[in-house]
Amino acid sequence: MIFLEDQPIFLQIAEWISDRILDGTYPTGSNVPSVRELAVRMEVNPNTAMRAVERLQRDGLIYPKRGIGFYVDASARERILVKRMERFKNERVPQLVTEMRLLNISLEKLCKLTEDELNRQHTEDEK
Repeated sequence: MIFLEDQPIFLQIAEWISDRILDGTYPTGSNVPSVRELAVRMEVNPNTAMRAVERLQRDGLIYPKRGIGFYVDASARERILVKRMERFKNERVPQLVTEMRLLNISLEKLCKLTEDELNRQHTEDEK
């Protein structure tokens, strides 16, 4: 995984796990990688991986089973969706609208660009 410089690594790891919860890789009740596995997979210090797990636990997305590991909470997917939708609405949409205005992109053109990108990604997924 390539980490961005503008966000702490542990938050990026927590986001990566959240993405896997959303896409069904880690469904409700399944276990997520251990701190040790995360540290190795992400090539980070175990303390960094632990901070990511602690963040997910604090946010109510995973819970521990003593001696076994961490598991995806039943409400995790919905919590992630609500949080991400709020962030999308408050951060990305205003940025998008500003860029559309600067580039004089109409809603119709945006819809076409979005549809083309969705088709491109769908085609890639099928490969």
